[in-house]
Amino acid sequence: MLSVDVTHRIGDFSLDCRFDSDERVTGLFGPSGAGKSTLLRIMAGLIRPERGRVEIAGRCVFDSANASHVPAHRRRIGYVFQQARLFTHINVRHNLRYGAWFARGKLDAGRFDQVVDMLDIGPLLDRRVAGLSGGEQQRIAIGRALLSNPAMLLLDEPLASLDAARKEEVLPYVERLSVETQLPIVFVSHQLDELLRLANRQVVAVRDGRVAYSGPTAEFLARPDLLGADQARDAGALLRVRVRAHQPADGLSELDCGGQSLFVPRVDQAPGRAVTVHVRARDVMLARERPQAISALNILSGTVESLAADGDYAVNVLIDVGDQRLEARVTRRSAQHLGLAAGQRIHAVIKSLALAEQAWERLGGL
Repeated sequence: MLSVDVTHRIGDFSLDCRFDSDERVTGLFGPSGAGKSTLLRIMAGLIRPERGRVEIAGRCVFDSANASHVPAHRRRIGYVFQQARLFTHINVRHNLRYGAWFARGKLDAGRFDQVVDMLDIGPLLDRRVAGLSGGEQQRIAIGRALLSNPAMLLLDEPLASLDAARKEEVLPYVERLSVETQLPIVFVSHQLDELLRLANRQVVAVRDGRVAYSGPTAEFLARPDLLGADQARDAGALLRVRVRAHQPADGLSELDCGGQSLFVPRVDQAPGRAVTVHVRARDVMLARERPQAISALNILSGTVESLAADGDYAVNVLIDVGDQRLEARVTRRSAQHLGLAAGQRIHAVIKSLALAEQAWERLGGL
């Protein structure tokens, strides 16, 4: 679906990246200046790299070996920037129609209405851009990109310029894109929480113009060294679960994790729907015997798969809970006290309020 193998130099910065992804959503993660936006511009055809090959949705759009280069306007790429970049002299409806102009065909009224409904922008159609909030402008920018009939959607940190409130306003709409449009998406971010909500299957981590990691998000999340100093504390595991039932009196939802129960603050999904749960390694306590009469509602039983030292005082413990892996980070002293060893039966204790659920309909396994 997406294959990139390019080298390019801009001033003192050199880019040398290779990765492939067959997932619906691919996350491009890394600090500012790592080369993420340069990679996106190469995919879009806005930058012609010095060497390499780029294949998008099964179509080769650049190959230096035979000097082929499909120009940007023929690549069918929908591009959403950090800033909405809307036309301020026309209203929202005409901004959206401008996107449809790139489809080089008559505007499909049904498709127009579908995009408007999906992004909930009907009430904004006759308004001028200048009067819209940042979140509303980004929704218009996404709609404009969708109406260009793209083969792929590139989202270059579309939430970076928004405050927390506007970000929460836009996130649910971005989450719906891959499910309702079936489009392959590359989502760029340097924020782990955004990445886990929008690209919880495949991640490409970029550092200093190089690919530091490319693979499943679940494995990426278990690598604190890839998350950066500010976000390493959020390292842990992604669990694939299903909503079992809601408990309105308690404000909780019960999730099914391989036959075991997890209780989390209410999830806005119907019973039977699949979601992912981010469990931070630092939020997991371990016990040799199943605890009784404690406040924590979640106790997952499993088997120690491996132990790895982490610095001078910590140990990362990988636990098999059914067909999935959970990670706990405990002190070396605690590991010694418990006599932890591979193959040992163990109980993982997790507070409900510590679970950061991701309300995301799964399209398959991790």
